[in-house]
Amino acid sequence: MLSAWGLTPIVGLLHHGSGPPHTHLLDPDFPRLLARFARAVARRYPWVEYYTPVNEPLTTARFSGLYGHWYPHHRNDASFCRALVNQCLATQWAMREIRRVNPRARLVHTEDLGATLATPALLYQAEFENERRFLSHDLLCGRVDRGHPLYTYLRAFGIDDGELALLRDLPPPDLLGANHYITSVRFLDDRLEHYPHIIAGGNGRHRYVDVEAVRVCDDGMLWPYELLHELGARYRLPIAVTEAHLACDVDEQIRWFDELWRAAERCRAAGIDVRAVTAWSLFGAYDWHCLVTRETGQYEPGAFDVRDGTPRPTELARYLAGLAAGPAGDHPALGAPGWWRLPSRLHYPPPWARRHPSGPCFQHPGAAAPRGA
Repeated sequence: MLSAWGLTPIVGLLHHGSGPPHTHLLDPDFPRLLARFARAVARRYPWVEYYTPVNEPLTTARFSGLYGHWYPHHRNDASFCRALVNQCLATQWAMREIRRVNPRARLVHTEDLGATLATPALLYQAEFENERRFLSHDLLCGRVDRGHPLYTYLRAFGIDDGELALLRDLPPPDLLGANHYITSVRFLDDRLEHYPHIIAGGNGRHRYVDVEAVRVCDDGMLWPYELLHELGARYRLPIAVTEAHLACDVDEQIRWFDELWRAAERCRAAGIDVRAVTAWSLFGAYDWHCLVTRETGQYEPGAFDVRDGTPRPTELARYLAGLAAGPAGDHPALGAPGWWRLPSRLHYPPPWARRHPSGPCFQHPGAAAPRGA
């Protein structure tokens, strides 16, 4: 059926989860079990060429091992590191098994594309998080050796050098997928008096809140073009926007997709190999406003609305169909800026803020004292 429609699927095996009940992200056997499943999938569908064995391993490791939102609900660095490395090993081992069936199979590695900004007191934490955001890419591209900024961090929290060596010996992804949302750029703020309704967290050294940068930064905000260009320039691999979605009315959804589309066009003009921009999720999603931690039934339409049981194309679908047929054209919604480009987006007092750090990474406070502290 997919072939009849002219569709080439990118097949995902695991999306923000840990598989069947007999395993989990911290299980030493997790990579082998996913590889076995991947082999079975490849045997059933030997014509499939593109695979994403694990979607967003870094994000999943954060939410499952560091923040406790998802199973197995751990909240420590050791669990985060183990979950991340397990998923990266599982990705590579899955591709090895798939390629034994289909040598032409290609790895599309997807990860959230964001960055962290901060008040002056928290720049050291932002430095760490801006290194960490690339860690799944770095692991799968074989870049994590003794010279990597987070090598000591990984080793301190239980990752064996032999595991890192295994990842260095395997081929890199064929394409890097960037999942970018308007909330992907974060701001760390120690001015707690401005956030009485938000529970502050911390790192053992400072207490602070982690909020959407678009709601705070009147200047120095990072936009899709800058982030996509940074990703492409860092790895020199083909990239694609693999998730482009906004939980808002359809006019704002069109404006957000247009923002990402034009950022991709600018990147291509600048020499970055951008292959696609993807309308995800095409059929919408339930309960992502709370990261699927509660079953509330809140639905966000995508290009199609499925609430009545039959996919109904929205105005976004019609806009996308026109975009796919030719050059980016006009749409009435594009006559006004998206809300993220308006002054009314600011909900909190803007601080003095530096653009995201490009200098050396500061060590995580839990592993060692920050340089210069």
